[in-house]
Amino acid sequence: MRGPHPDPLCCCTQWQFSFHEAFSPARQLLLRSDGDSLVGLAGYVHAEVGPVLEPIESHWRFGCPLLGSDAVALLTETLEEELFARMRPLLMLSGITYRSDLWNAVITTFGRKYGIHMTPPAIFRSARLEGGLDGYLSRRSANHRHKLRQAIKRAHDAGITFERHCPTTAAEVDVAYERVLAVEATSWKGIGECGMAQPPSRDFYRLMLRRLAASGAGRIIFAQLQHRDIGFVFGGVVAAHYRGQQFSYAHDQRHRSIGNLLQFEQIRWLCEEGVEWYDMGPLMDYKVHWAEVESRTETLVLRP
Repeated sequence: MRGPHPDPLCCCTQWQFSFHEAFSPARQLLLRSDGDSLVGLAGYVHAEVGPVLEPIESHWRFGCPLLGSDAVALLTETLEEELFARMRPLLMLSGITYRSDLWNAVITTFGRKYGIHMTPPAIFRSARLEGGLDGYLSRRSANHRHKLRQAIKRAHDAGITFERHCPTTAAEVDVAYERVLAVEATSWKGIGECGMAQPPSRDFYRLMLRRLAASGAGRIIFAQLQHRDIGFVFGGVVAAHYRGQQFSYAHDQRHRSIGNLLQFEQIRWLCEEGVEWYDMGPLMDYKVHWAEVESRTETLVLRP
């Protein structure tokens, strides 16, 4: 949280270890800590490249494997050990803000011994929640606010309600998650078998919500119509940041703006709790209306 990373939850164990267990459990984890600094990487042998050390979450590469002011020095010491000096692995380091102190430390430390290349950046959208719900809405366009008011009125007239959950046990997570999967099955993603209900994503989000429950950090909202779940949104809170993860709604209810209503209800809840940032994750067109702050991180590939 002391660094400039725009997606702090994805640097945490809830995201990183859940990905490892669901997607790539056969890799060897490399975890080193010293004081308030930590290196968290996963290793395997690539058929063509040879030994590789990569972020534990290595698919979207949202998080950063180097945490704390001494993480680069800690990584250097690790690579100088006999085993790694002999292996000379390729390194992939994600979640690094361009020209940040961490960026400069990596370039300065490894620039002479490694060829350093950049992959396409990860671009994020976030929203400030300063000033509560009124303050947030004041930073949205007049057109966006008008459409939102209309959707809220239509939902109220139709009898749509919203149910909040903050699970604190694995059992509570599992009950809520089965409801999430039931809604997902009725969405266009579920019907097309291309959403989070498909493994390994299905296991990943369950594991993450279970880990979030250990500190009461998970947030789940269901939209209901006549006692039927017709939509959901969920994510997690770390310090002053909320990171949204997934939302979906029944395909036969798409005319009711359920997605927008769920986003609004989530923001209302966060503002009540005093959360300061809503991190919406990677850039998508619809997020531009909801989140005004754009940031980016780079992934550096270091080849010996």
